[in-house]
Amino acid sequence: MNKVFPSADAALSDIIKDGQTLGVGGFGLCGIPEALIDALVRTGKTGLTAVSNNAGVDGFGLGKLLATRQIKKMISSYVGENKEFERQYLSGELELEFTPQGTLAEKLRAGGAGIPAFFTKTGVGTIVADGKEIREFDGVKYVMERSIAPDVSLVKAYIADKSGNLVFRKTARNFNPNVAMAGKITVVEVEKIVDTGALDPDQVHLPGIFVHRIVLNATPEKRIEQRTVRA
Repeated sequence: MNKVFPSADAALSDIIKDGQTLGVGGFGLCGIPEALIDALVRTGKTGLTAVSNNAGVDGFGLGKLLATRQIKKMISSYVGENKEFERQYLSGELELEFTPQGTLAEKLRAGGAGIPAFFTKTGVGTIVADGKEIREFDGVKYVMERSIAPDVSLVKAYIADKSGNLVFRKTARNFNPNVAMAGKITVVEVEKIVDTGALDPDQVHLPGIFVHRIVLNATPEKRIEQRTVRA
């Protein structure tokens, strides 16, 4: 099975549909699948629910999909870097499901592990728990959280072999392994592709069984959210 596609557009052309739930890796602008997000914009598909730690920034990352009004709902932890996100949310144009960061990571991990739900103390007594089941264990209250298994997951890694075994680079790993595991179809953007067998098995961070399609982007921009330099 050939998992390597010639372009991001080719990898997404037949799998992205209106109204889907999409998992997107990254933390801030670190480890985001830049080429796949651009290709997602070009599909023109709308009504999307995006599951991601945050929504990029204005004009970059998932911020591009907000600008084109392709996202109808965000499931995320932090949205403070995006003015367009703020405007759409406050005006009622965009749905938002705030999810504590650790809970979001576990929702995705559980989705990839086939676990439908779990209990956590995080959020009990706050709006995060509104409408959710609360159960007591050993005298402590917990809120039940449902797992997430996106229709399509878009992930960034550093190296892939042709079987989809992945190596992530430092902090750019962040949410990417969990997002990859959870997706019903997972598309990975990488900076290098090597032959199957070229990677030391002990260096593989995520096995290829979770990866369905691979796209090469050898020169990502890797923009910095807030760049501060001395005068």
